[in-house]
Amino acid sequence: MLNIGIDLGGTGIKAGLVDERGNILYKLSCPTLVERGHEAVIHDMAQLSLRVIAESGHDLSEVSSIGIGIPGIMDQATGVVPFCTNLAWHNVPLVKLMQQEIDKPVYVNNDATVAGLAESVAGVSAGSRSSVFVTLGTGVGGGVILDGKVFMGEHGVATEIGHMITVAGGELCTCGNRGCWERYASATAIIREGRRFCEAHPDCPLAREVGGDLSKIEARTVIDLAKAGDPDCVSLFDNYCYHLTVGIVNLINMYDPEIIALGGGVSKTGQFLLDKVNALLPEMIFFKDMPHARIELARLSNDAGIIGAAMLGAQEG
Repeated sequence: MLNIGIDLGGTGIKAGLVDERGNILYKLSCPTLVERGHEAVIHDMAQLSLRVIAESGHDLSEVSSIGIGIPGIMDQATGVVPFCTNLAWHNVPLVKLMQQEIDKPVYVNNDATVAGLAESVAGVSAGSRSSVFVTLGTGVGGGVILDGKVFMGEHGVATEIGHMITVAGGELCTCGNRGCWERYASATAIIREGRRFCEAHPDCPLAREVGGDLSKIEARTVIDLAKAGDPDCVSLFDNYCYHLTVGIVNLINMYDPEIIALGGGVSKTGQFLLDKVNALLPEMIFFKDMPHARIELARLSNDAGIIGAAMLGAQEG
């Protein structure tokens, strides 16, 4: 059987028809236009799904379920999205409204969680029984797969790994706490530290790279200069990798997975990132004489949301 996977973002909606092996047979996209309200967005998700089915030459009867990845949390018991900041949603009965549009089972989960599921089915973690997906973007998100199933915890929020506190009393986080991992392991952290360094050293190569306009510093600006051997940016990136590795070691200690897959914008740094993390791991690992999780780069990129969302239904089948 086939499943529909929907990747719902703040700016765009992507939907695809996916087979049981995680192959996307056909996909389409449209803008989210969140300002119209949740009912209009949900209607568009349904219409996009129906178009995907029709234009791919298939029929709704061949579709087992619809899965949706959202940039927020889901109350699995009620089918309600309590809140989703990027969409300005509060207490939206997503499952009920989607089923009013298309009479099929509907499964919803966090976008990082579904990306982790996608990697475990059709990506770098395929074939493993346990894996953790870490997305390194504006923040840090994650998806945990244990015994081949998505792990959500008792209340559905077990994979908010970006908000484990790794530096007590550290940087203020958007969640209100201090020292959350994402304040040190995200692209935002690289940008913040790069700008701080330039403020203290206005004649440094990083500041010159952006013509003195520190608002133009991006994570890749720092990373590219680090790759080129600029000692200041090497130091900045080394510090970033240290904090990233601290969180990775915590995940290994908690879940002992076979693989930790790194995705998101920072992961595009590739082997340069992996080499630094793998150099730091041995000294931080608790059980030093035993095997530990392999650190890999995620493979599915922009398709992970569609594939993982579709696999939510496949897991239940």
